Formats: sequence, C-alpha cells, structure tokens
Amino acid sequence: MKLYFSPAACSLAVHIALREVGQAVDLAAVDLGTHKLADGDDYLAVNPRGYVPLLELDDGSRHTEVSALLQYVADGAPATGLLPAPGSRERLEVLEWVTFVSTELHKVFSPWLWHKETADSTRKAVKEKLALRFAEIEQVLARRDFIAGGAFTIADAYAFTILRWAPMLGMSLKAYPRLDAYLQRIAARAAVHAALQAEGLVKA
Repeated sequence: MKLYFSPAACSLAVHIALREVGQAVDLAAVDLGTHKLADGDDYLAVNPRGYVPLLELDDGSRHTEVSALLQYVADGAPATGLLPAPGSRERLEVLEWVTFVSTELHKVFSPWLWHKETADSTRKAVKEKLALRFAEIEQVLARRDFIAGGAFTIADAYAFTILRWAPMLGMSLKAYPRLDAYLQRIAARAAVHAALQAEGLVKA
C-alpha cells in the first residue's frame, strides 16, 4: 500500500488513520506546486486531478478523496473503533462530523485562504464563517473530549488535520481554548505524532 501525500495537506488525515490502525504503508511525497514526486516523476501521470491524498492498494488500484479513504481504512480495522459498526447511531454521528469537516471546514479554508489572488472581501467572509464553525466546535468540546463522542475516530483525524491550518494561515485560536487544547491532545497521540514526524512537521 502506498500513500501519496503532501506535508500538512489534507492527506495527513489518512496518514494518521493508517498509523492508528497499524497499517504499514509506503509514503510518496508530492510537491503540489510542481506536481512532481521526490524522484522527479510527474504526479499527474499517477493522479490526473493533481491533488492528494491518493491511496494505492496492493492490487495496484488507486483511490482518492479524504472522506472515502478514511472510511476504507477504518472499516479494515473495526476493532480500533475509528468508525463504529454499520447501521449504528454512533457511526452516523462520526460520518456526520466527517462530512461537516469536509464541507464546512476543508472546503472553506481551501481554496480561498491558500491563494494569494483571493480578494480581501472574500478572505474576510471566509474567516467570519470559519469563526462560527470554530465556536460551534468549542461548544461541543465543552461536553466531550472528541468531536463525535467519547473516543478518537476518523472524524478527529480529519478535524485535527484541517484545524491545524488556522494558525498556519494567521488565524489565532486563542479565543477557543477548548479547541486549542483539543488540537494539543490529538497531537500527543502516538500515531498522530508519528505521522507528523514522518511528514517533517514535528521533531522526533
């Protein structure tokens, strides 16, 4: 199995999930600016869409999209609890939050705040919307340690990955102490730390 990733990109969520389930995986870094791999090969020949993550399975098939890959990884290791049993209310809640992160966080941050050509008025509107979402998560974390319940799930892997973008883009989280503590708590998990270290985002 091979994961095509770019450091700190949304692919980090899948990387975390793979390490949480103990799945051995080869890592292939992608330069999203040039669409080149470390060996100089053209990533567009692997994934014409040009973005990450892409997970190449042992049968050679290639698959994309964070939400789908997170579910695939978690379903392959049900004993981990990263995704509750099919048909359960608990699974519905996890997938609800995965979808929330995808649509209300991931696709609000990106592409708008990552591109220099984005108009200031758009940036302002985007940051105001994100602030509302941060406040909502802050309230959820007043009741529990993880966003989808009492245990770490793929929703947390995804939320952690995307919420880390806030300080990277100059958005302080000081107004959301529970959210800030949540990110620190997730970062301290052994599998998460290992993923961050492997991507060069933290020191050993």
